[in-house]
Amino acid sequence: MRESAPESPPDRKTMLPEPVRDPAPMLARALQEWGGRSDLWVFGYASLIWRPEFDFVEQRLARVQGWHRSLKMWSNVYRGTVDRPGLVFALLSGGSCRGAVFRVPRRHGEAVMSTLWAREMFTGVYDPRWLQCRTDQGPVTALGFTLSRSSPSFTGELSEARVRQILAESCGRYGTTLDYLHQTHHCLQQHGIHDRKLHRLLTLAP
Repeated sequence: MRESAPESPPDRKTMLPEPVRDPAPMLARALQEWGGRSDLWVFGYASLIWRPEFDFVEQRLARVQGWHRSLKMWSNVYRGTVDRPGLVFALLSGGSCRGAVFRVPRRHGEAVMSTLWAREMFTGVYDPRWLQCRTDQGPVTALGFTLSRSSPSFTGELSEARVRQILAESCGRYGTTLDYLHQTHHCLQQHGIHDRKLHRLLTLAP
């Protein structure tokens, strides 16, 4: 009888990281807080603006006080690997952030939240919050995904040399960290949002 070949170990580059927390209870809580009594609003500050991956009926520019966009989140799947982690933007406490809000009809709200959880919360690292957003058409309360500085995905302060290395080397399922920066910068510029820190990061590219 021919022996079967030994099973190959999983490729570290394609393995999904273990969840930090179970995202299911957080989804249940967010759904309960939303309640389905009105349309769902979602706040985007980076890739959610240029690749939302859900249908919406209205988009507005918005500003959130008390939170800011910062390239201080490790990415071991989408923009990097376990061996060569990349970086993505996070919404950290302090300052303010200009982005966009998307209105989802109430009847589709639960399905869209489930889609967002599969995309953003598969490792449970974010802290979903209901953010008070200012728009030219009036204030809205929107779902946003924030990051705690105590999270293992928070990078802390990185040297310019380390950022340069990541921009030169890191690539994940959706491409490089550098491409992610360019896409975010281009999209923000199209919406009239000028992020000086993002522009500065692009000058570090090799």
